[in-house]
Amino acid sequence: MNAAAPRHATDLPLAGVRVLTFENFGAGPFGSMYLADLGADVIKIESRSQGGDATRAMGPYFLGEHDSHFFQTFNLNKRSVTLNLKTVEGQEAFRKLAARSDAVLNNLRGDQPDKLGLTYAALAAVNPRIVCAHLSAYGRDNERRAWPGYDYLMQAEAGYLHVTGEPGSPPSRMGLSIVDFMTGITTALALLAALFGAARTGRGRDVDVSLFDVALHQLSYPGTWYLNEKLVTGRAPRSAHPSATPVQLFRTADGWIFIMCMTEKFWHELLRVVDSDEVANDARFATLAARREHREALTVALDAVFERDTTANWLTKLQGILPAAPVYDLAQALDNPFPAATGMIRNTPHGLRPDFRSFANPIKLDGARLPAQSAPALGADTDSVLAELGYSAADLARLRAADAI
Repeated sequence: MNAAAPRHATDLPLAGVRVLTFENFGAGPFGSMYLADLGADVIKIESRSQGGDATRAMGPYFLGEHDSHFFQTFNLNKRSVTLNLKTVEGQEAFRKLAARSDAVLNNLRGDQPDKLGLTYAALAAVNPRIVCAHLSAYGRDNERRAWPGYDYLMQAEAGYLHVTGEPGSPPSRMGLSIVDFMTGITTALALLAALFGAARTGRGRDVDVSLFDVALHQLSYPGTWYLNEKLVTGRAPRSAHPSATPVQLFRTADGWIFIMCMTEKFWHELLRVVDSDEVANDARFATLAARREHREALTVALDAVFERDTTANWLTKLQGILPAAPVYDLAQALDNPFPAATGMIRNTPHGLRPDFRSFANPIKLDGARLPAQSAPALGADTDSVLAELGYSAADLARLRAADAI
């Protein structure tokens, strides 16, 4: 039984923090959703004339007008306000809202924040503590600042397609937009760090994170190997680790299993479980260096062992002894009872789909999953948020007439 969710949003650690966002697609919304899940009042500022966040119109599955499964994936727990910053009235309303907020986050092209007044220089006069976080494709301080960019392009230029897939196959990207997600979380972390600093000093700042920088940074140890030793890490068969072995896929009687002998201890545990004298007594497999040198022969030998039984039976034998996992397709991964039992898949009722399901935030507080509600309709909170700033019904009508909201 999972622990109960926090009783109210005020119990969450970011309760009382307000973040204004100008965001589209995945990276920015993914990062700001973490802030919203943890209790921040994330107000998504959208353009009504453009239909709001582009993912509201991204199929193939929709939930009425200006809403989709894609949009719901990245925008739980937020509010939506429509503002047109290209109007004087829209800018005025935004600045009033910024004066009562803690941060502004955007994932626009790098040349846009200055033009729209989303920087610390533009907002410090109305709120010296404001943190302005900028998530762009290539940054705001170089010759690519005006370039648009997406996850797949970063994977291509940062070398990900070179290290993904089987040897000899065409360049292959990761199956998910992993650079978007990493950059979103990195931006959320940077924004929180800047908020911590602003609370201490009374002064906000600009924070910049780019898709390209994060993609390059995540090259991690293969990148360090190349920078210092000029070693170009390529693809290894069976999705194998570049150095540790056996860390790869193996065939079973009915499919595949992924085995990870990252340490010598796990190698000896594997030998004990598979009980194969042929493998255990082969000098080619006696040491880590020898196993790496003879990886192909080791693959053949262990395939012959694992093909004697099913994936499920091998997992039963290996459970709790060494790291191993079944190789599932998407349906098997999501129909697996384990995620449901742990609360990672839950209902987030939508007005048009009471049975709508989504993923829980992976963070737990005091052993409990974080609460969630469905993503907002376009402009659903415009009137209530602006009313908090003192706008009357007549004022709202005037703003609508001026195409400011």
